[in-house]
Amino acid sequence: MSPEHSTNAIGGAAEVSHEPARSANRRFIVTASGVGINLALGVLYTWSMFKDAIGKELGWHGSQLNDPYALCCLVFSFAMILAGRCQDRLGPRATATLGGLLVAGGMLLISQSQSYAGWVLGFGVLVGAGIGFGYSSATPAALKWFPPARTGLVAGVVVAGFGLAPVYISPLSQYLLTTHGLRGTTFFYAFAFGLAVCGLAQLLANPPAGYVAVSPTGQAPGKTGKATVDSTAPGLILRLPAFYRLWSIYFIGAGAGLMVISSISGMARKSMGNAAFVAVAVMALGNAAGRVAAGFLSDKIGRRQTLLLVLLFQAALMFAAIPVAASKGLAAAPVLLVATLIGFNYGAKLTLFPAFTKDLWGLKHFGMNYGLLFTAWGLGGFVLSRLQQMLTVSSGGSYTLAFAVAGGLLLLGAALTLGLNSRRQPTA
Repeated sequence: MSPEHSTNAIGGAAEVSHEPARSANRRFIVTASGVGINLALGVLYTWSMFKDAIGKELGWHGSQLNDPYALCCLVFSFAMILAGRCQDRLGPRATATLGGLLVAGGMLLISQSQSYAGWVLGFGVLVGAGIGFGYSSATPAALKWFPPARTGLVAGVVVAGFGLAPVYISPLSQYLLTTHGLRGTTFFYAFAFGLAVCGLAQLLANPPAGYVAVSPTGQAPGKTGKATVDSTAPGLILRLPAFYRLWSIYFIGAGAGLMVISSISGMARKSMGNAAFVAVAVMALGNAAGRVAAGFLSDKIGRRQTLLLVLLFQAALMFAAIPVAASKGLAAAPVLLVATLIGFNYGAKLTLFPAFTKDLWGLKHFGMNYGLLFTAWGLGGFVLSRLQQMLTVSSGGSYTLAFAVAGGLLLLGAALTLGLNSRRQPTA
């Protein structure tokens, strides 16, 4: 394996020295740990399994069944700002450890509580904040070990863990709820996820000072010493039109994806009955695959071109899904295909936006910069998911209008993408 290089720039000159071979291997350990942390943080996806049990065991009904989950998503997205600041200053290990403790504490609290307030605090606030702290630590740590030419692929691999989580969490939760009930399941998750996140956090680390990763051509990039350290501060990106354009596209892309993803289970139930969970698992596989594939493709053809393709493809899928959603006797195959492709395109965006953040504003303040941008995911999911619920109710349970609105919004997002510049601009 080729050794890595480190560089110290003095007056614009760079001195290159070789790192030990174990430094080259360390990046794969950090990346694998980030994937594992995100797999554990998929505790967010347990809610779809908890809802029925909460209704039966705790007697909740109506909007109460969604409130802790909706709050969890909002807290997750806004905690990314504080968590990003913590990651930038204290490093990924401490930040991810705090995230693991918060998730464990939140799950432990709801395992001992039957009250609405206890679940809102435990799952909505503590688990939401814990996911934010853990999620914000995994990607930046991995990206710093790899050259710019691998930004998309590495980001995609790390965040794929979160998208893949439902594949194991859904059947595991079903088994635990059947054998141990709601209290036993949440108690188990408190320790299992807490130990997993805190343990893997100890393997996260930033590269040593001056470290520069070897590019695919074997050259150490940034020989002037400037390109690898230049970074735009969070206060400055809030003054840039590019930030608000990117934020708007993220709001539309994530929100439109989430408003339809929440409908997949109901759609699948029409043709698959009790096996509808298969559609959710297949969508999760598509979600994870989309994150890796989009990262790889964006490294080859560019972020903006990849994002434009993803948005246009997903808009086409939304319109194509209208007859699928409207059909009452449809075979399972078309439903599974639509679920897979929608998951694929939604997952792709979760890779592209952190890659854009690094490309445009550097790595020094990456944690907080991406935290600010990630608020679009939380608000988009909250606002457009509520819109989907309203549209479905107003149309007598039909998903047709929700798909049509989502398709239109994605076309708007694609139009906004045409004005994006994926190269870092002067910010003096």
